[in-house]
Amino acid sequence: MTVKIKAYSDFICPFCFLGKGPLDEIVKDKDVEVEWMPFELRPSPHAKIDPWKEPDKLNSWDSYILPAAKKLGVDMRLPRVSPHPYTHFAFEGCHFAKEHGKGNEFHNRVFTAFFQEEQNIEDIEVLTKLAGEVDLPVEAFREALVSRKYREVHQQALKHAYEEADIRAVPTFIIGDEVIQGLASKERLAQVIEKEEAKNKRNEFDGLQCDVKGNCQ
Repeated sequence: MTVKIKAYSDFICPFCFLGKGPLDEIVKDKDVEVEWMPFELRPSPHAKIDPWKEPDKLNSWDSYILPAAKKLGVDMRLPRVSPHPYTHFAFEGCHFAKEHGKGNEFHNRVFTAFFQEEQNIEDIEVLTKLAGEVDLPVEAFREALVSRKYREVHQQALKHAYEEADIRAVPTFIIGDEVIQGLASKERLAQVIEKEEAKNKRNEFDGLQCDVKGNCQ
């Protein structure tokens, strides 16, 4: 039985980008389905994050983020998109991509565009170009963002994250009944996934029986 993981993240969260690596590596050889879920750290109309003008955030980058990236072997940089973009358009694009069977591919492309290429992922034209790079229909994609076709869908997804799932920080990974908040190692993810796989195997046999007529099912 497939193990399902809900991964809550925001595109401007550096630890979310770093958290993708261990997760991607551990699931590629397993029967695991990852669904990336939206979580906006600083949604409009709140002021945008501008780490280049906030000394405490620059210090965090040098003290925690870059050392973690180097240890994990991840190429990333602090994007000089100042201030950092809102991410609602990118997430609305993800909803479009999901409907076209390219949700994870588009999600991954947006992440690398921001943290490796310093592209402005709030710009509809940038997002449309990225959509084309993962073989999404670009005109339909652009129209969906311009018309805000997925605005309500995205707002409902955020409501789920904030209120129903009670997500308080990202990245957060929900694997079965286990909640992992924050950056997790490949070993920890593997341990939780294997635990869920074992539970699923037990559940496959729950309720199997034979009745008095000799019918077994």
